[in-house]
This record gives sequence, C-alpha cells and structure tokens, in this order.
Amino acid sequence: MEAYANILMIAMVAILTLVIVEVLYAYFIKKFKFRTMDMISSLSAGMTNTLKNVLGLTVVIFGYKHLFNQFAIAPLDIKWHTYIIAIVSLDFATYWHHRLAHKVNIFWNRHVIHHSGEDFNIATGLRQSVSKFVNIAVFFLFPAALLGVPPEVIIMVAPLHLFIQIWYHTTYIGKLGWLEYIIVTPSQHRVHHAINKIYMDKNMSPVFCVWDRLFGTFQEELDEEPCIYGVTRQVNTWNPILINLDHLWLLIKDAWRAKSWLDKLRVWFMPTGWRPADVEEKYPVASADPRNFVKYDTEASSLLKAWSWVQLFMLIGMTFHLLYAIVKIGSPNIFIYAIFLFLMVYCYTSLMDRNPNSIWMELLKSIFGLAIIYRLGNWFGLDEIINTGTVFMIIYLITSVFIVGYFVFYEIGNEKLKA
Repeated sequence: MEAYANILMIAMVAILTLVIVEVLYAYFIKKFKFRTMDMISSLSAGMTNTLKNVLGLTVVIFGYKHLFNQFAIAPLDIKWHTYIIAIVSLDFATYWHHRLAHKVNIFWNRHVIHHSGEDFNIATGLRQSVSKFVNIAVFFLFPAALLGVPPEVIIMVAPLHLFIQIWYHTTYIGKLGWLEYIIVTPSQHRVHHAINKIYMDKNMSPVFCVWDRLFGTFQEELDEEPCIYGVTRQVNTWNPILINLDHLWLLIKDAWRAKSWLDKLRVWFMPTGWRPADVEEKYPVASADPRNFVKYDTEASSLLKAWSWVQLFMLIGMTFHLLYAIVKIGSPNIFIYAIFLFLMVYCYTSLMDRNPNSIWMELLKSIFGLAIIYRLGNWFGLDEIINTGTVFMIIYLITSVFIVGYFVFYEIGNEKLKA
C-alpha cells in the first residue's frame, strides 16, 4: 500500500503540474476559458478517485495474476518488447472496457462522471469514478495473459498508460497531422466528450486510435460541427459524489417504478439511456439539446470562489498527508481519514451549488473532525510533520462553520429573500 501511495503522490504532482501549465498558457495567449466552479469540481473528483484507489475500495473478482497462471501459453521473458506487447494489450483491453461503459446502462454509471464536465480541459480528465464497486476490467486482459505477459509488467505499465490519457483533454492543441493516424490526439478526444449527434460514442481508444478505426467507432473532428461537451442528461451539480451516483439512482428508481418484472431486471443491462416505456411516459427526464445547450452554472461572489479554492487546497494538502503517512496512520484510521475527506468534498461542493443545507453538513463535518482529534489526541500524527498542525486543524474546523454560515445566511439567504 505504501508503494502504491507513493506512486499516486508522484502522479498527483505530475497531473497538477499539467493543469497549471495549461492555465498559464491560456492566460498568456489571452484565451482563458476556465470556470472556477467547474475546475474545482473536476479537481475534487480527481482527489476522491485517488482516495478510493489507495484504499482499495473495489471488489476484485480475481486479479490478472490468476488469469496469467491459468491461461498463459508460454510466459514471456521480461525484455523491451514485453513492455510493448503489454501496453498494446492493455490498450486493447481498455478500449473494450471503455466501449462497454458507453453501451450498457449499469456500466455507464461508473463512467458518467468523466463525461459530466461541460468544459474541456486537463482538469476534466481527472473526473474519474468512485462508483466502480466491482472491477471487471481484468476480463479484457485475457489476450495479454494468453500471450504470457507477466503480472509485474502489467503492474508497471498500467499507471503510465493511465497517465498518458490525461494530456489530450485540452482545446489548446489542434490536429497533429500524421499522428492522427497513430495515437489518440486532443482533436479526437474532444469528439469523444461531445454530445453532438454525429460525435456520440465515438473515439473510445485510450492511446492508439487504431482500435476505433478497426472497429468502426472513429469520427474526425469537423470544423463545421463545434464540440458541445457534457452529457445529454445534465447532472446540474458541482458535487462529484452526487454525480457518481446520479445515473445509478435513476436506474434504481426506474427499476422500482417499472410495472413489468422483466423491465425491472433488464433496465440494468439494456443500452445506455434505455428506460421502461411506462416509466419514461410517467416520469420523463429532460435531455439536453446540443443546438441550444446551456451549461450548468451558479452565481458565486469573489469571496465564495476564494473560499472554494481554499477548501480545495486544504483537500489536496490533507490527501498528500494521508498518502505520505499512510503506514503510520494505519488501519482503521486511514478509512476514518478518507470518510472525513469525502464528507469535506460533499460539503464545499454543495455550497458551490448554493445549497442552503450546506451549513448543517459543514457543522457535521466539523464535529466529526473535532471528534477525531478528541479520540486520537491529534490530527493523524500531523504534528510530527508540521508543528502545531493539530491546532491549525482545530482552528480550520471551527472557522469553516462560521464562514459557511456567512455564505448560507447572507449570500444565499438574501438571494431567497429577493426572490
């Protein structure tokens, strides 16, 4: 776990650096397209995904090692070409796993958050799922196991393969000539994130675009058809935890409301977007029109934006602390820490949504945090790294309640009175 936590810390630094570089580049060329709330929502989603990964909150039916032991024809020696076979095999597996997520209702729930961003930038690439409760991706690695790619090679290649998929989430790079026929480029991936009819469910390759061209899912970005980003059933929230559960909740309600027992069962496994006819008629769900698309947005004062950034930086700092000291913190405290951080994300993104109940959630978060300090006598050993770290956390927990109270009762409250 410690080694994996160290890998995640390095990956976080690298990805956050890419985000900063893109923002600075946009600022200097005077084409700044970023919205504060959208970016904070995306980065927060990335942090929750990091927490989920390091805690291993996914049921693995069986791992790649088992698949390798059962089906490898002849194990390959670990040489340079073994890594090439591994990354191509992993790319092939990711393509089909990705395609399944787009085509089947129950699997769309674990992918919808990645498409929920209505802006398109490096931070959007961090919108990754925490609702992937069962890992089935290993089934698609059967060809790699059959070819004899050792598990240790897959383990080494997988993080790099995932990291490569971040860079092309940008609008600042145009088409790349002959590379468009080899790798996935920003132009191709912009198509993938678009809800324009011609672009839907296209360009699902992760690194090499050959899979889209081979299996009929390739679509070039057209100058006459600008990409409109997001999902057709707009999530209309900045809260990544709610976004993670949005489609699942719809499926649960549809299964409950359907009169036919067959519909109650098949709604989970039908093509993405399918709903029982009787449920769709009685409980329609609005679908966005790309031709008249209005992005989700909320009013926010400069103070609220600043406070949201403060909360995000606190989240990033505490996530680094958890990863850095994960062995010393130990179990079950690492899970308690993670619960606090998930609750923190829920609180401040709800405030970003201008939810008046944010004050009560913030109060719950602060009481929970103070209870942790009372029980442990400190904030998960933070004093060993930063002098008076626990005192700082106590001040933060108490102060945050009053600050959120100001926004709820003054900004949001006054808005309701005016209405």
